[in-house]
Amino acid sequence: MGARTLTLIALSLLLGLGAVWMANNWLSARLDAGPDDQSQNVVVATTEIPFGRMVEMQHVTLVRMPKGTVPDDSFAAAEDVVGKIATFGMLRGDVLRGARLAEHLGGSTLASLIATDKRAVSVRVDDVVGVGGFLLPGNRVDALATRRKGNGDEAEARTILEDLRVLAVDQTASTDKTQPVVVRAVTLEMSSEEAEELVKAMTEGRLQLALRNPLDNQKKPVAAPPPAPVAVAPKPVVRRAPAPSGVTIIRGTQVNVSNLGL
Repeated sequence: MGARTLTLIALSLLLGLGAVWMANNWLSARLDAGPDDQSQNVVVATTEIPFGRMVEMQHVTLVRMPKGTVPDDSFAAAEDVVGKIATFGMLRGDVLRGARLAEHLGGSTLASLIATDKRAVSVRVDDVVGVGGFLLPGNRVDALATRRKGNGDEAEARTILEDLRVLAVDQTASTDKTQPVVVRAVTLEMSSEEAEELVKAMTEGRLQLALRNPLDNQKKPVAAPPPAPVAVAPKPVVRRAPAPSGVTIIRGTQVNVSNLGL
């Protein structure tokens, strides 16, 4: 075997070893590489989560999404959402967000759906007051009160409360129903002042609920109170200084005035 052949064999072995070393380094770098810095873990729903339902582990999973597309109030771990209450209905694939979840601190799940400055008040209804059974959790309604005028047969009706959220019908807070159901009670969300006005109207006469379009959130402008009467300042009394008292003495062409002391 010639020297040239030995040189070619040695060069081939050297190149082969170099290629193996480079491939090994590349593979090690890929295996040791961490997750992509441009993406992050996000908790999404694997099934439909109705309004008022407590989130469980089988309802969610983790996916990786680009950081620029992830909402600020999303969650990076499934443990952060398990046990919370859905305040909005969520579909499969929706990102779970803090604005659509509420803490469950004990008691019924309905208590977790009430805003911190609101109260839940149940109203007894029939098929007429309950809008023919078409009231479902999540709907918005107006409350109308009817009462008699004096001792006559004439009655008056007025809207006392507007844009109230329906929290539950009977003992159901789920929104997965679409067919009308005749119920006996409707639970509404309102402030303390609105609750007092509603209870007062229920004792004075009949109550009727009016179903609102979900896109209509306008309310009647509140009438401004009449301006307070402006007090008119009394006119100043002008007092004239009393004229000096005295006696006028005329002597020929001379006139003298003599003051009299008091």
